[in-house]
Amino acid sequence: MLASSLRIGMLIELIVFGALGRQALGLSWLGALVFALGLMLLLRALMNLATWAIAWWLRSPAAALSAPRALAMVGREYAVFLLIFGLIQPFVRLWMPADRLRPHARPLLLVHGYMCNRGCWWWLRRRLEAAGHVVATITLEPPWGGIDDFADQLHARVQAVCAATGAAQVVLVGHSMGGLVSRACLARHGDAHIAGLVSIATPHQGSALAALGFGLDAAQMRRGADWLARLGQQRVRPPFASIRTPHDNFVMPQDGQRHPDALDLPLPGAGHMAALFDARTLDLLCRQIERLAS
Repeated sequence: MLASSLRIGMLIELIVFGALGRQALGLSWLGALVFALGLMLLLRALMNLATWAIAWWLRSPAAALSAPRALAMVGREYAVFLLIFGLIQPFVRLWMPADRLRPHARPLLLVHGYMCNRGCWWWLRRRLEAAGHVVATITLEPPWGGIDDFADQLHARVQAVCAATGAAQVVLVGHSMGGLVSRACLARHGDAHIAGLVSIATPHQGSALAALGFGLDAAQMRRGADWLARLGQQRVRPPFASIRTPHDNFVMPQDGQRHPDALDLPLPGAGHMAALFDARTLDLLCRQIERLAS
């Protein structure tokens, strides 16, 4: 559903902006196409800059970055944003073949965040598999549904992955909202099949930016939301680590990624989506997986 929505949205943008270039500016068909693509890129750049501006305004105390490093962080986030939302997720079937499940003692199950599908794991899945892990993914539908419904979908996927691999338990890895879905799954269905949880840039205490989102899931992630308060009453029993991005441009204030039950693993100088394409994230994940196996 999300993939088709993204494709349709980009097609509408292309047609509208192309028509504007033809009719208002008198451009050729090729010129109108270039104009439309340029305008689409500009709008996404402005969207990203807006998130960084709000993130700076609502920032939690964190070590300051040098100007070159800050600019590089913003540039990487924009590039990853374009890649994920402009190429991978709209055409997820081309980028992400079916999960390659095989017998394994402790497979990983990757849980995506808000307004994403399993395609956001393209970079990390390839590298986790290259490191010898068996990796499963899930796409939660519909994109604007409730997190409790997503938790039920995740529980069903956990059972399916255990059956396909012969494993007694899986390790959950949740990005952004995916960390909340994983916690909700634990709260609703228990931890019999969950060996541990690693969250990445997850708004455990909510995010101010969620007020601008659509859907029940966005409402549940707002700071002070009743749903978050109820979830916060549930302890996370399995081993739990939070990879926290202290300069995040979506979770704000950024300290909202902390959780009292979680091992805090800061990842400075990384944007919200770019954390999924960062070698340091891969290293932190592999270390936590090794810790669970020891």
